Amino acid sequence: QVQLQESGPGLVKPSQTLSLSCTVSGGSIITTNYYWTWIRQPPGKGPEWIGNIGSSGSTQYSPSLKSRTSISRDTSKNQFTLQLSSVTPDDTAVYYCAKSLGGSWAPGYWGQGTQVTVSS
Repeated sequence: QVQLQESGPGLVKPSQTLSLSCTVSGGSIITTNYYWTWIRQPPGKGPEWIGNIGSSGSTQYSPSLKSRTSISRDTSKNQFTLQLSSVTPDDTAVYYCAKSLGGSWAPGYWGQGTQVTVSS
């Protein structure tokens, strides 16, 4: 059974870059036909898809966040990371990493989530 664990700072100052890692166990991030995804849920709002990285290393981003987002991976550590630049308090949210269902972008397996607050 795959397990995903987010890690990173819980507090980021405005204008700085938010950086989170997701460590995957029980499955390889280079297994074909799977996508590794970042999703966030701001307080009082629904989930928002941020982007994903495929088994080939290709990336896709939400159009509304694309200019500030970078998703990368370290295959030697079986990790993928999220960087979100120029953050504002509107980026405060619980951030989740997830593994897709096979052959689909739809998240099927989720990490427990990590709270990130943007505040000075």
